[in-house]
Amino acid sequence: MSNLSSPYAGIFFDLDGTLADTAPDLVAATNKLLVARNLAPKPYEFLRPYASAGARGLLEGAFGISPDHADFNLLRDEFFSNYEKALLVESKLFDGIDHLLDQMDAAKLPWGIITNKSERFTNPLTDLMGLRQRAVSTVSGDTTPYSKPHPEPILHAARTTNINPTKSIYVGDDIRDVLAGKAAGMKTVAAAYGYCGCKEPPEAWGADYIINTPLDLLQIIFPNRE
Repeated sequence: MSNLSSPYAGIFFDLDGTLADTAPDLVAATNKLLVARNLAPKPYEFLRPYASAGARGLLEGAFGISPDHADFNLLRDEFFSNYEKALLVESKLFDGIDHLLDQMDAAKLPWGIITNKSERFTNPLTDLMGLRQRAVSTVSGDTTPYSKPHPEPILHAARTTNINPTKSIYVGDDIRDVLAGKAAGMKTVAAAYGYCGCKEPPEAWGADYIINTPLDLLQIIFPNRE
């Protein structure tokens, strides 16, 4: 039994760069595109921040192209194929996430996942990582007609779990996570340990809290813990 109690009704997380460090496999899938075209692979540290924006961000980082480029769709589909074949090679939960989730489970504080990753990748990845079995909700970028920064994916998660969004927290590593969480009425936490790929630093996102490690969240969700 846990003696921890929280003022919050539920905690919701972004996936890539917040719960799971998936950049190694995302970057590997991207560099395969470059190597297949006899181009030099990009350094991991260079591409890591682009992982926050998924295929769109990684293709921008690797090839300098945006979605309106003639080659974008072809490269994106090839990237998806590469990634689907190697979803969980080097990806892992960030240090401290296991303990954080254990503490919430022990306190019977429900938590869920809300990501812009499509279900094609979210569901098998979170199954393999043992997350989807524990989460009260897993919402992907194509679960609803909208993706973050639109609040609908977050509101959908709250509705389907009967958790009051105004008594909940959303944690993410990109400004779009903070914008979506705020628009849904949730308190927001910027995960500064994540990919943070947008131009503005986490301090400029307008989040209610900033955490530098996953375990920093414990003090926010269990403010009376000893």
